Amino acid sequence: MVLCAMLISTGVGWGSARGQQAAAPAATAPDGVTQTAPTVEKPNPLKRRLSDREKITQQKALKEELKGIYKTWLDQDVVWIITDTERQAFKQLTNDEERDQFIENFWQRRNPKPDSPENEYRDEIYARIQYANEHFAAGKPGWMTDRGHIYIAYGKPDDIDAHPSAGSYDRPMEEGGGNTVAYPFEVWHYRYLEGIGDNIDLEFVDTCQCGDYHYTIDRSEKDALLHVPNAGLTQAEEDGQAKKEDRFRGGGLEQLGLTPGLMSQLQDKQFDRMDLAAKIMAPPPIQFQDMEEFMASSKVLTGPPFLFDVRTDYVKVTNDTVIVPITIQVKTSDITFETKDGVSVGKVDIEGRVSNMTHKVVDGGWFGDTVEVSTPSELLAATQMGSRVYWKALPLRPGMYKIDLVLKDVNNPDHVGRYTRSIVVPKFDDDTLGHSSLILADQMERVPSKEIGGGNFVLGNTRIRPRVPANGPAAAPVKFSRAQNLNFWMQVYNLGIDEKSKQNNATISYEITDLGTNKLVLNAQELSTKLSPNADQLTLEKSLPLASLQPGQYQVKIKVNDVVTKQQTEESAKFSVD
Repeated sequence: MVLCAMLISTGVGWGSARGQQAAAPAATAPDGVTQTAPTVEKPNPLKRRLSDREKITQQKALKEELKGIYKTWLDQDVVWIITDTERQAFKQLTNDEERDQFIENFWQRRNPKPDSPENEYRDEIYARIQYANEHFAAGKPGWMTDRGHIYIAYGKPDDIDAHPSAGSYDRPMEEGGGNTVAYPFEVWHYRYLEGIGDNIDLEFVDTCQCGDYHYTIDRSEKDALLHVPNAGLTQAEEDGQAKKEDRFRGGGLEQLGLTPGLMSQLQDKQFDRMDLAAKIMAPPPIQFQDMEEFMASSKVLTGPPFLFDVRTDYVKVTNDTVIVPITIQVKTSDITFETKDGVSVGKVDIEGRVSNMTHKVVDGGWFGDTVEVSTPSELLAATQMGSRVYWKALPLRPGMYKIDLVLKDVNNPDHVGRYTRSIVVPKFDDDTLGHSSLILADQMERVPSKEIGGGNFVLGNTRIRPRVPANGPAAAPVKFSRAQNLNFWMQVYNLGIDEKSKQNNATISYEITDLGTNKLVLNAQELSTKLSPNADQLTLEKSLPLASLQPGQYQVKIKVNDVVTKQQTEESAKFSVD
């Protein structure tokens, strides 16, 4: 009975909301005061559940409302890079304030430097749109063409094989060989595309000869004589081993007329070409976006941790600028490899950021890269016994910073590693004898003059690849074998210059101690005047064969005694010999 009363009361409420509101009946209390009967609270019609017809009407209204700059943004500016999920979400927004916020978040998700006021990705996309409109227009804006689509989404190809004029074309053997006449066509080559693969070739054909090159996965489409009997024959057809009409039998993707020995290979690759087309026409992936979640939050790792080792070094440039090389070492055995066509390939995505004490990422402090290891499959076991080293040098001002690193095993997305550590970049005062980090390296060599001061592992005029302590703190020994050379590198700053001679005057001592016996195995000295007599800065580079050392742990120490300023400084590093 109570339930029926509630339902009846609700029905009255809906009725009074839809029709003319009735006046509440009045009553007179015994004391003569007039009282009004309680007013029944009426449901808000705006909050009720919409009918299917009303939903359809609302969707039409929203679609009509999306116009002007927002329609241009969705259907032109980001048409080739927005995901289906994002497109649907944008269409559901009901006011310009929400759309503006969505657009801001859209670009921010793709910003390689999220804490920077500039957005390199957004600027690059608009620059690509402008380039496409200038170079690929064909009776329609360049951004609408297939070449414009690919250029906007993936950028400039690494190489273009262009055939802008229709004419004689000698087919490569994988297309059947022989000579024919081809429509204008281009082949764009990308060495690597994130989420798609390596060595990507995309073919565009202008069959209308009007400048509108369209993307094709059918290599026979550029053959202008394809449907002309007994013209543009392949090598096998010229030799009488096949007939041209055989090309159109079997329902294959391409009509290349390959010889029987290559036909099975062609059929196998047809699926790869269709798969490539599906991937290339989809919006490009948001690179490293999933890795940012690990870096910017305390997200818990769900898979096995991806272990890696890190070391940081410090090299003075000026009093206010220090080069900080960050070296990352990964065991190859920890990388997941995929084998195809006899080649095993492993890839590691690396993203890092350096922030200051106010948690703001420093200028140039965002970096990301993909490191690839490729080897013939029969050599995979031997390759996995080694390690791979990645190097990034950042110019920083003296002070305290935090380094965040995330590494992801591309072929095993749940295999992710994190690293967070604070560092103190030293200040090199003019009046104080100082030195850089002492770097122990397995490779050290001079670089050509055009590479001085830049490039991977390059400090000054030397390419030096640091050894990274494995499974331990930075002070742990780095490992060498007796077959290697011990290379070490260090710079000395602010040597005193004698006023009379205009030369420095310092003694540099080199010591190597066997930590097992505490005995010196090397004790050598040299004078700064023999290295660079008039300089207040020295670069010390030495290479020592390790064949004469017994397996064990050692320490190398460099001491500098400056006679002019009466100052001393020293630095040491541990290493082991296997």
